[in-house]
Amino acid sequence: MFITPHFTLREMTVSQTAARGGLDNTPTPEAMSNLRLLCQALEQVRALFGRPVIISSGYRSPEVNGRVGGVRNSQHITGLAADFTVFDVDNREVVRRVSESGVAFDQLILEFDSWVHLSVSLAAPRRQVLTIRKGTGYLQGLH
Repeated sequence: MFITPHFTLREMTVSQTAARGGLDNTPTPEAMSNLRLLCQALEQVRALFGRPVIISSGYRSPEVNGRVGGVRNSQHITGLAADFTVFDVDNREVVRRVSESGVAFDQLILEFDSWVHLSVSLAAPRRQVLTIRKGTGYLQGLH
């Protein structure tokens, strides 16, 4: 089932952790509604680069989120966040260009230089840009 033209429910919910642990990773109706908003933002990211966006983690049930070590109040649990890469584009460049674009993100985080975390908000987006590296914690901006 397509949520938006380029993003499916399966890719936004697939989880090796859930499969291995026999955990249900089906979004609630509220999370499903939030996934639509999230995927609309991801469509804008795809259009910005003209390349596929590869999702590594989208919606996570509270059980799946706990198993992967996610924070208790993760926006992944509500369907408002995804971790991704853009095919053949450096992650720092992704963060730079998205942060300078009109994409309505709440948080944009360069995580360990390995992927980008994008979250959206039902309220006015904060447009917060952060970087996290092992041993440093979160740093404001693109470092």
